[in-house]
Amino acid sequence: MRTRNITCLAAVAVITTTGLATALPSAATTAHDHHVVRPGESIQKAVDAAQPGDTVVVLPGTYRESVLITTPDLTLTGSGDRTVIMPGTTAGGTPGTTAGGTPGTAAGATVNACAKGGNGICVLGTSAKPVGGVNIRSLTVSGFGKSGIWGSWTDRLSVHKVTTEKNGTWGIAQERSTRGAFRSNTARDNGDAGIFVANTVDEEGGATDTLGTDIRDNRLTGNRIGITARRVRNLAIDDNTMTGNCSGVFVVGDESKPKAGAMTVQDNRIVANNKFCPETPRLSAIQGTGIVLTGSESTVVRNNLVQDNVGSTPLSGGIVLFKSFVGSPNTDNAISDNVVRDNRPADLANRDTGTGNTFTRNECGTSEPAGMC
Repeated sequence: MRTRNITCLAAVAVITTTGLATALPSAATTAHDHHVVRPGESIQKAVDAAQPGDTVVVLPGTYRESVLITTPDLTLTGSGDRTVIMPGTTAGGTPGTTAGGTPGTAAGATVNACAKGGNGICVLGTSAKPVGGVNIRSLTVSGFGKSGIWGSWTDRLSVHKVTTEKNGTWGIAQERSTRGAFRSNTARDNGDAGIFVANTVDEEGGATDTLGTDIRDNRLTGNRIGITARRVRNLAIDDNTMTGNCSGVFVVGDESKPKAGAMTVQDNRIVANNKFCPETPRLSAIQGTGIVLTGSESTVVRNNLVQDNVGSTPLSGGIVLFKSFVGSPNTDNAISDNVVRDNRPADLANRDTGTGNTFTRNECGTSEPAGMC
């Protein structure tokens, strides 16, 4: 169903010196549609029918499908934890209706690239034509094999007040993209990072300038890593809460040029990330890790509360500098004005040989090497 919202400017009357009223021509009329989706209907069908500037409103219910968005300036919005998107119930996790009609399952939906990739909601552009201005609001995306929300070749992708939970890899993820805004979301119990921002996931290359991607006021809990920023530059990780993960924040770089970094990590609350995660082919085991920088340059870490992160892995500690997987050192990073308490084996740890890294005005009890508190 569609309901049309019309915005226009009324004509303005001008009184002339002769006392006659002359009406000016009215301004151009701008119209955008609202497409309303009810339980049992297809979100994808409404998205496909939408034009730039339209809003797709998903009413409370459970919807078993993956949603692919390629239309710019589209808003997809629901009712928070009352609007749930889950994997489809037919073979291969594709959307559709089971025999007898499963309640809340979209009828007549077809397999798309998002479903094939194991993702819940995808915003997909191309290098020649990134998708800009998509807004995703007030939804719950749960149980997908890969990511809850996946963006590739996007610009100004905004995800706000969304819950992503129990997805196999990432809660909210973005690659090859710029000017993303991920604010006031909850990402819990996802297989890897709650929020993941990267240059690319399928090839090597220098860090992407995200042009100011903003990760702010999110709650990340029960994931492998709260927030991962991998081979990216020019972004902010601000005012987030991370607890119960294996690690809070991971800034990942390597020897590629340009290097990862040139970002801020500030005003976050990173407490008791003591879940144990076993080693992987590219990373040692993780437990009790607050903030880790590997292969990063010119990153500012300031005004964070990092407390009660306890573990015995090579990456354990409050704020840790560590060589990247390929041995690339950290350089010219500034760690200042943080409250770093009761982390073990150390509050501050520089386990790297890079140059230009500074630790100043931090409130802490222990450090490696000694003397940084």
